[in-house]
Amino acid sequence: MKCFFRIVRILAGVSGALLGIFITGSAAFAYEVPARGGATSAPSPAFAASGGMAGWQITLIAVGAALLASVLAVRADRARAARRHHSATRA
Repeated sequence: MKCFFRIVRILAGVSGALLGIFITGSAAFAYEVPARGGATSAPSPAFAASGGMAGWQITLIAVGAALLASVLAVRADRARAARRHHSATRA
């Protein structure tokens, strides 16, 4: 049973990390779709805002947060398991 829960924890951590990568990484691959009728029908928008964080930085932060959360979850589980009291006779 311990092996099952270990696998579940690993899969939860990996899926959380991948979810963070895909959610934050999707903005990095965004592009503007031109209007119908070609470039002459609508003027190109001027981007006034510049700066901000790059997509790879956001992804790196999300992956780091997911790894930190998984490490803290494993340590908390091990600490909880160490404090459990077992009876002298097992059923």
